[in-house]
Amino acid sequence: MAVMAQEMKMNLIWHDWSAKDLNLYALYDILALRNQVFVVEQNCPYQDIDGQDLVDSHRHVAAYHQGKMVAYARLLAIKDSVKIGRVIVEPSARGQHVGHLLMEHVLVICARHWAEKPLFLSEQAHLQHFYGSFGFTPCSEVYDEDGIPHIDMRSSH
Repeated sequence: MAVMAQEMKMNLIWHDWSAKDLNLYALYDILALRNQVFVVEQNCPYQDIDGQDLVDSHRHVAAYHQGKMVAYARLLAIKDSVKIGRVIVEPSARGQHVGHLLMEHVLVICARHWAEKPLFLSEQAHLQHFYGSFGFTPCSEVYDEDGIPHIDMRSSH
């Protein structure tokens, strides 16, 4: 497993797209991965396409391995903060530290585009420790979102 994880890590191709940078194929990969994980795998039917993907000020961070999108996060520049959301690692890439690499890239991209803005996320409550390792601290109580316990967290970098 360690050899596979190292091979994947070394062969990831990272992208930082604005809405204008997205092409039809990238957008399809994003929506397909989000649907696969958030709707099908988590058995949580919800309206994923929310009008935010094509807003010029927002960003899309993705990693490909051997032509397949294996990690993704959406960054929404909202007034005085940046909301990190739709954080996903494709099932076959889990357990290989791809999520850590994704968050490292997300933080670099946030610093590049919005160095002065605090970062915010609303994530599944069981991932508090993971996001805490990147400097995020809870700023809400645990709450239910679509039948899944979530918590709001923030970081000032």
